[in-house]
Amino acid sequence: MTNPCIICVAITGSLPTKDNNPAVPITIEEQIESTHEAFEAGASIAHCHVRDDAGKPTADPERFGRLLEGLGQHCPGMIVQLSTGGRSGAGHERGGMLPLRPDMASLSVGSNNFPTRVYENAPDLVDWLAGEMRTYDVLPEIEAFDLSHIHQAVAMHADGRLPRKLYVQFVMGVKNATPVDRDIFDYYVKTMQRIAPDANWCAAGIGRHQLTVNEWAIAAGGHTRTGLEDNVRLDKDRLAPSNAALVARAAALCEKYERPVATWQQARDILGLAQPRQGAG
Repeated sequence: MTNPCIICVAITGSLPTKDNNPAVPITIEEQIESTHEAFEAGASIAHCHVRDDAGKPTADPERFGRLLEGLGQHCPGMIVQLSTGGRSGAGHERGGMLPLRPDMASLSVGSNNFPTRVYENAPDLVDWLAGEMRTYDVLPEIEAFDLSHIHQAVAMHADGRLPRKLYVQFVMGVKNATPVDRDIFDYYVKTMQRIAPDANWCAAGIGRHQLTVNEWAIAAGGHTRTGLEDNVRLDKDRLAPSNAALVARAAALCEKYERPVATWQQARDILGLAQPRQGAG
């Protein structure tokens, strides 16, 4: 296989703390440094959340703006994807950073259960977030926690609510959502090939399943996501020393399956993204 593999690094998330792993980057400065190391290790997309002074998740546009600026300076060309996830805010607050015009933003197009709560994505909020992404020319990454989310994303693409090149990520291993199951993974891939043959897809595994899903995705010709947001360990006995270490592990799988790791230029071409915007790379 010769098609380049895009590696996305989810650097922080909303849940991991330094008690879980001291390497989790919390401050803006830590996030910039950790992302730079991951970028040098082969990541071409940074999936980003921000935290407040107490280390709690927030959707504060000012903090996102500082992170976006810092990544543009220290990781030139890297694709920056900001999270509109529900743990950082409610309602329209979740899209308050979209006027910053990042390259990409995450978009969940349906609801599902999480370990202790319902991850609620009401249709009107989904439409509003998608509309803001159209307004500010932000490419959505669809986070599919369920088969219905793939079908909904394809429907939104067909009717123009998602006009850009479609990019769908399968999120596997969240308790009470899609399990890490090879038959399910294979069916998701077949579904994308059948109903969205021109779209790109990616896969992420949570916790101890991260490496497994990385390998499935890379071997099947898709793209993949790693990082301390999803998993803080190398194995049951060792914490991951950095986001870069998890990226390097994914890059080694690319070598195993004879797939080059996508450069930031190749990743932008695959996703239909322009060259870096001023202040963003």
